[in-house]
Amino acid sequence: NMVKALELLPATIRGEAWNADAQSQSLSLNKLISTDPPYYDNIGYADLSDFFYVWLRRALRPVFPDLFATMAVPKAEELVATPYRHGNKAAAERFFLEGMTQALRRLAAQAHPAFPITIYYAFKQQETHEAPSSANGVAHTSTGWETFLDAVIRAGLSITGTWPMRTELANRMIGQDTNALASSIVLVCRPRPATAPVASRREFVAALKAELPRAIRTLQGLGSSASDEGPFAASAIAPVDLAQAAIGPGMAIYTRYAKVLDAAGNPVSVREALALINQVLDETLAEQEGDFDPETRWALAWFEQHGFGEGDFGVAEILSKAKNTSIEGMVAAGILESKRGKVRLLKPAELPATWDPAQDPRLTQWEIVHHLIRVLESQGEQAAAELAAKLGSKTDLARELAYRLYTICERKKRPAEALAYNSLVQSFAEIARLAQAHGPASPTQPSLFAEMEE
Repeated sequence: NMVKALELLPATIRGEAWNADAQSQSLSLNKLISTDPPYYDNIGYADLSDFFYVWLRRALRPVFPDLFATMAVPKAEELVATPYRHGNKAAAERFFLEGMTQALRRLAAQAHPAFPITIYYAFKQQETHEAPSSANGVAHTSTGWETFLDAVIRAGLSITGTWPMRTELANRMIGQDTNALASSIVLVCRPRPATAPVASRREFVAALKAELPRAIRTLQGLGSSASDEGPFAASAIAPVDLAQAAIGPGMAIYTRYAKVLDAAGNPVSVREALALINQVLDETLAEQEGDFDPETRWALAWFEQHGFGEGDFGVAEILSKAKNTSIEGMVAAGILESKRGKVRLLKPAELPATWDPAQDPRLTQWEIVHHLIRVLESQGEQAAAELAAKLGSKTDLARELAYRLYTICERKKRPAEALAYNSLVQSFAEIARLAQAHGPASPTQPSLFAEMEE
């Protein structure tokens, strides 16, 4: 990867590095700015540096006396929210917010007016354990995102776009066998116009519901036509990144206004805006279930409550009536086991290796996704591509279902199962390429993969 990047760099550009305080620097005057700021409290780089500093100082202090003047790495000005440096979490957050606001304000004031400021950010969004707001009944999101976005807005910037970029290598230590982020989210920012209007909370929510679902489908690579597939059709955002990526278009709506006011005339906070964005994201993913067959809709509802564990036959039977299917039919479809008054969904590894979709009289989207996972995990992408070629256009909804299942697993704290669905989505692009090379089993090429190849 490093060699590929270096080969594309023009040899005439000279790179320079300078050491300066981001809150008072003048290096960015009339420059095109693209920056990767500190990530709140993710990694204490100054503390980590001490491990190397003490040995470097012994060898290099005579050569660079100014650099190695202190006994340890200076830490007071490091712009991270580290509670043990500031006495408590609230003080650390205040330090980060004030410092980041000043640093971003400095960038906004000095940036070249013809270009946006692009800011990389990869803090993984999570829900806190705090009670929902009594006024609005919505869950809170992580302090890291909330505090950083608050600083962006306080600096007078509006978010005009968001671009997930595949920057995080899967083989790095923190990414191995975990649901670690696969991408950084690049926030595209410009100074907020002085003429920006004021909106009510109702207007903000209406704009979210009107615009965010389309943006989410674009992030998933699920444009409704070739004209609106967008840049993500060829490589959909991994499910592990979707909640974070959806913040961009949501905050673009929020920051187009000078203020968003609730019914009492109080400003709607960044925290509440993030919660509302998450709410619309959940609603959008839930609405996508309407595209699935009845057996898959039943399996989704059952999976949310029981995963691949057992549940009572009576409860399963009642749910099947609501989904317009039957337990007997789902057993025949090959997705369910029913015995001794209990039912359970079959795990991918339990599905028959001899399965042939052309001979399956009751093919479901649930089967397609889990057979793809079974083949991908046991035989790799080439075998999964061969199966995809056999399935043809029947794979249309596989990606939507994988996203939905990942979301359920993430919310229910089922990391092993979440990893399988995330891996399937991330492999779609390569499966598409291999499936096209393998050739379709019928004149209809799978549109899911065809869209990605376009």
